Amino acid sequence: MHVILTHENADFDAIASSLGAHKLYPNARPVLPRRVNGNVQSFLALYGAGLPFVDPDTLPRGQHVRRVILVDTQSLTYVRGMSKDVNDVMVIDHHTPPDVLPVGWRFQGETLGATTTLLVEALSARLTPVSRVEATLMLAGIYEDTGNLTYAATSSRDLRAAAWLMEQGASLEVVADFLEHPLTPTQQTIYDALKEHVETLEIDGHPVVVSWAKSPPDTDEEISTLAHKLRDLLDPSALFVLVEINGNTQFVARSSTGDINVAEVAAHFGGGGHDRAAAAFIRHRQAVDVFTELHNLLPDFVRPRVKVRNVMSLGVRTVRASEPVHAVYQHMLRTGHEGFPVVGPEGDILGLVTRNAVDRARQHQWEYQPVERVMQHGAVSVSPEDSVERVRALMIQTGWGQIPVVEEGQLIGVVTRTDLIRLPLLEANAVQQDIIRRMEHYFPAPLLALIRQIGELAAQQGYNVYFVGGIVRDLLLGQPLVDVDIVVEGHAITLGKALAEKFGGEIHTHSRFGTVKWTLPEWEKLKVRNEKLEMRNGAAEMANHASRITNAPSKIQNPKSKIESLPQFIDLVTARTEFYEHPTALPLVERSSIKQDLHRRDFTINTLAICLNPQRWGELLDFYGGKADLEGGVIRVLHSLSFIDDPTRILRAARFEARLGFHLDLQSESLIANALPMLDRITGGRIRHELDLIFHEAQPEAALDRLQALGALAHIHPELVSDAWLHERFACLRQPENLALWDIAADEIAFFYYGLFFYRVPPEAIEHLIKRLLIPRRISSGLRALPALHETLSKLESLERPSQIVTLLEPLADELLPLGWLASDNPAIQARLERYAREWRHVQCEMTGKDLKKLGLPPGPTYRHIFETLRAARLDGEITTREEEERRVSEMLAS
Repeated sequence: MHVILTHENADFDAIASSLGAHKLYPNARPVLPRRVNGNVQSFLALYGAGLPFVDPDTLPRGQHVRRVILVDTQSLTYVRGMSKDVNDVMVIDHHTPPDVLPVGWRFQGETLGATTTLLVEALSARLTPVSRVEATLMLAGIYEDTGNLTYAATSSRDLRAAAWLMEQGASLEVVADFLEHPLTPTQQTIYDALKEHVETLEIDGHPVVVSWAKSPPDTDEEISTLAHKLRDLLDPSALFVLVEINGNTQFVARSSTGDINVAEVAAHFGGGGHDRAAAAFIRHRQAVDVFTELHNLLPDFVRPRVKVRNVMSLGVRTVRASEPVHAVYQHMLRTGHEGFPVVGPEGDILGLVTRNAVDRARQHQWEYQPVERVMQHGAVSVSPEDSVERVRALMIQTGWGQIPVVEEGQLIGVVTRTDLIRLPLLEANAVQQDIIRRMEHYFPAPLLALIRQIGELAAQQGYNVYFVGGIVRDLLLGQPLVDVDIVVEGHAITLGKALAEKFGGEIHTHSRFGTVKWTLPEWEKLKVRNEKLEMRNGAAEMANHASRITNAPSKIQNPKSKIESLPQFIDLVTARTEFYEHPTALPLVERSSIKQDLHRRDFTINTLAICLNPQRWGELLDFYGGKADLEGGVIRVLHSLSFIDDPTRILRAARFEARLGFHLDLQSESLIANALPMLDRITGGRIRHELDLIFHEAQPEAALDRLQALGALAHIHPELVSDAWLHERFACLRQPENLALWDIAADEIAFFYYGLFFYRVPPEAIEHLIKRLLIPRRISSGLRALPALHETLSKLESLERPSQIVTLLEPLADELLPLGWLASDNPAIQARLERYAREWRHVQCEMTGKDLKKLGLPPGPTYRHIFETLRAARLDGEITTREEEERRVSEMLAS
């Protein structure tokens, strides 16, 4: 039995997500939690008759829950038939995934406004029909979790999902009725008490609301609705609600900023959740006591991501309070500043004078009045460690456009409105400088100097050049870099000829695709300026800024390894776009811009580009959200026909998932089922090429498992399976001692992966796969011998004499011996294969044909019979010396 579960106190997003998951996975039963929010319960009472939800008490007895789909939560609840050690769990959630998942769990999700959005995207991609009631329920899920599409976490994807549901007949009127559901009398009593006890704390510029109430006796009202109403009323950065119920306290928290992670606060009280929503049930404590503790500890949980020191301008100019207005006016004309802090004789801040105030004073002919008469009075300032939110709050509160920055009593800088507007630009510059730092770490200095000169030469020709795709992805992820490919927005062949003329080497061109392979001369002969690459535009400051502003997510890692050897060639590729005349066809190619070139790629994480031109050195191009998907660990296609255009992307997606620990987003995964039949229409060589790449991964079985789950393995051939048997053999193959035992080189390991993968496949299916996948002879000859290997191993178990074992095994090709050893479950067979390989196969007679000739025996078939007899006797321990051989030969001749 497969079930769909969600959290208790389920809101519209939880229940709508359960419905969406059921429509994607109709064999899974959507089980209602035991506690559902009141407005959701009312909706189900009115419209639930046609919906597929199952009450947990009606689940059939005696059926074991084999798979769980967990939506809008990452914590399991348990229902009938479900064991504590269930290990097939798929999580679909719009919250940040955990750092580590339990064994057998898989996460699918992204940070969006609502989990329902993820499922609606998949339904729309599959063109799955939904009824008006279903569309309305799912629209309510999106609207409730995004505050009617107004919360900060709301994305454009939430809006598009809502629009699609409207097109399917969802009723906004019904949604509004249930989202503005009237409170029960008890809820109203609690809500009034919460409003009465509201306290707003100002922490690092964030308004944080904390309130408490005591529920009437013997009531059990859900609190999340009250928290939503209070948040809508007060609009704080974070809200903490405490309601005492029968001697225990229910804790509910909401946050609208990344500076306040409410899950951490909830964890302090034994609860949990995610960074924007969390809850806890605090036993045997009064709400007012928890309120006091919460009030004291909250400052420790507000951690500004961007601080004043990250955005402020240093070296602020000030004016004295006694300076005349006309002098201040001249300062403004010379500097272009719109205002100055006004200081007293001791340098203390007295206020701020603005250009607007100076202009008004001049209109009233107050040019010679001291500036203190027109300034805005007040000792307003911030420290470098304050948050940007505090600056914004002060600007709104005071009307000042410049806020002085004071550290240890000294005025050190100022933050202006312009600085806050420039914040996104600063973050982009920080990313650029981080990329420069990574390139300087990864690339040997001569190679990096050559790449810079390629950029300079391209710029002289009016071209732009870029690192694109895998090299950018791996640079950001801290993965090993392999090839150096450069995309040219212009004519790659023309640039290649210019490079060969300037630096030497040879070029090989492909005019159809506009590609060049530039084989480099010996590096010692390359005349490359190897000057120190300096960061430009305040790079040191920006690199420091990067480490503090960007808060690098877990998936993007600092560089750990570098290119250790200089390449022998560099590939140059003309930026191009591709057209598919029909599904699975090879593409037609046309020159294009870098943006179009990136759009033709398989996944968003491969659409990133780094500009190599001097004026834009290190600039990251991210047209399709690739960096966000890298940070979120998401594999996403660029359009709904991507797998139809090129079905091999299904195999590539599984390979990237396994290698990077990423996951397909729900919408992309939902497109695969319709594309599987297209695998039949592409050449088998393209499928085999993807399998070759999988077998070069560190753990190929992870990709094969994923392909099996997606249905792709069975579509390639029904006899292909990935299971525990295969996992164990693959792992055994990779053991260094086993590689050494059988002398398996790195470039030979792929054959053994293929051999184990095909080992249990029937002979006729092996032959079909060899022909279908165009498997080359170096591998296919061994695969065709697998039936013979099976037969040989079945006989081997019953043989005891070494001579019999040698006779049986010698006809086998050398590569089949380790394959049989890996595939066998029988220790006795493995031991015999090992002894044969290490010892018995090397046993030979000491006597030769010359010795037999001296004995007067003419050459002929008898020689072979004699030597076989002698070798068998040696193998079986009957003879051990030359003298014994000679004696045995004499006996044979006499007989």
